[in-house]
Amino acid sequence: MLQVSPGRGVTASLSWFGFAALAFLIFLAVMAPLTAARAASLDEVFSKSNEASAETVDHAPWSRLLAAYLSDGPQNVKLFNYAAVTKDDRQALKTYLGQLQKVQVTGLSRKAQMPFWINLYNALTVEVILENYPVESIRDIKSGLFSSGPWGSELVTVEGHRLSLDDIEHEILRAIWQDKRIHYVVNCASIGCPNLAVEAYTEENTPQLLDKGARDYINSPRGVRFEGDDIIASKLFSWYDDDFGSETELLAHIRDHADPELLSKLEGKTEIYDYEYDWALNAPR
Repeated sequence: MLQVSPGRGVTASLSWFGFAALAFLIFLAVMAPLTAARAASLDEVFSKSNEASAETVDHAPWSRLLAAYLSDGPQNVKLFNYAAVTKDDRQALKTYLGQLQKVQVTGLSRKAQMPFWINLYNALTVEVILENYPVESIRDIKSGLFSSGPWGSELVTVEGHRLSLDDIEHEILRAIWQDKRIHYVVNCASIGCPNLAVEAYTEENTPQLLDKGARDYINSPRGVRFEGDDIIASKLFSWYDDDFGSETELLAHIRDHADPELLSKLEGKTEIYDYEYDWALNAPR
C-alpha cells in the first residue's frame, strides 16, 4: 500500500486550520447565548411596566436646555445652538442623563415610559454632538471602523443594560409601541430630520406632540415637497418602509397628516418620484 506523508508545510497548515476552526466554534458557543440573552432582555425587560405606578420622571432640566438653545431656522427647521452651550449647561445635561439612568423604567406606567425613552434619545444625541463639536454632520462621528455615525455605540446604562441610540430607537421605542409617529419625535441632529420639540415630552403632552411632530414634518419641504408635478419625499420614509408600508400606504399616511394645501396637491397622486435627506448639522450657520 502506498503511504503518503504530508510535508512540513502541509502539516502546519492543517494544524493551523484545525486551531482556527476550534477557536471559531468556541467563539460562537460563547457569544451566541450572550447575544440571545441581550436581545431577549431588550425585548422582554423593557416591555414590562407597572400600570399601578403614579411615579413620574422630572424632565424639566431638558425643557430648560431646549428653551435656551433652540431657535427657528429656514423652512421651520428647529436649530440647536451647540456652540453657545455653557459649561454649566453642559454639566446640567450630563446630570440629567445621569438621573435618567438611575430610573427603574420597568416600574413606571407605560404612559410614563414613552416620554422617558424619547427624551433620553434626544438628550443623548445632543450630548454626543457636544462631545465631538465642532462637526459638520452627525455622520462624521463614528461608532466603529466602518460606521457612518454614532448610533451603534453603547452610551448609557439603564437597569443594568448598556444601550446605544439604535437600541433605544429600534429595539425599545419602535419595537414596543409600534407607532409610526415615533419617527417624528426622535431627532438625529440633522436638517433633514424631524425637529426637536421645544419642550420635553411628558405623560401629559406626548400624545399631542406625537401628532404635532407628524404634521409639522410631513407639511415641511423636508418631509414632502413637489418638483413640478413630482413628489419628493424624505428618505426617512424609504429607510423605514417596514413601518410605513408600500408607496400606496405611505401616501395614505401622508394624506392623514397633510394640511389642506398639501392635501390638494396630493390629489390623484399614486407614486413618489424620489427620496432625499439633508445630513447637515441642525445648528445655526
